[in-house]
Amino acid sequence: MDSKIAFQTFSLENDIKEVDLKDKLFDFDEAEQRRVVKEEPWKKDPHYFKSCKISAVALIKMVIHARSGGIYEIMGLMAGKVDGDSIVITDSFALPVQGTETRVNAQNEANEYMVQFIEATRQSGHKESIIGWYHSHPGYGCWLSGIDVNTQDTNQKYQDPFVAVVIDPNRTISAGKVDIGAFRTYPEGYKPPNSSTEYQSIPLNKIEDFGVHANQYYPLDVQIFKSKLDDEMLGLLWNKYWVNTLSSSPLIS
Repeated sequence: MDSKIAFQTFSLENDIKEVDLKDKLFDFDEAEQRRVVKEEPWKKDPHYFKSCKISAVALIKMVIHARSGGIYEIMGLMAGKVDGDSIVITDSFALPVQGTETRVNAQNEANEYMVQFIEATRQSGHKESIIGWYHSHPGYGCWLSGIDVNTQDTNQKYQDPFVAVVIDPNRTISAGKVDIGAFRTYPEGYKPPNSSTEYQSIPLNKIEDFGVHANQYYPLDVQIFKSKLDDEMLGLLWNKYWVNTLSSSPLIS
């Protein structure tokens, strides 16, 4: 399969929707964002946010980063905005933090990078806010561990709106569907009604951590979008992803 066909397959598998540039997804109204953040409607409803809309450019950048970590967890931040009951991710940025198979290593160091990056972004006059963080779970699915729940809970307390995205690079087929999840934690003491967790294959050494914290957060519907203007950047990123994927394939290495 050549690179172009592989990208077409990737776009179909991940249901990447092309959105018109006039769509409000691409419009950033600073005054409106300030108003929403001031009103904090998510404080009144623990399930306020229903979906996480991610640009295809941000998605491929996150997948490249996740694959580069191998068996180790990686971490990064995402920029975007609030659009009704959706969190919109327009870009992603890798952080120089590497973890282990069971946790993001040196969590204090990771949090320091996050704080510094967010502050630098504000000072640079970047319009869109840092609105979430992402990390990888190599080989063990998309869910939040106890440490992830604590990290997300802290972010929601001090810099909401904020979303946690998890990618499993091992379960992501090269030209197929990205194994990805987007999550928000519940307020302390909140008990979700009729709570049930979607079945997924969790390694035995992760089952306890998964089970203990499964009712402390909920998933958002993940949707992927792009515009015509993204095509050139997507082409460049895809070629990098495709080459890296092929070079690491046991079939040809």
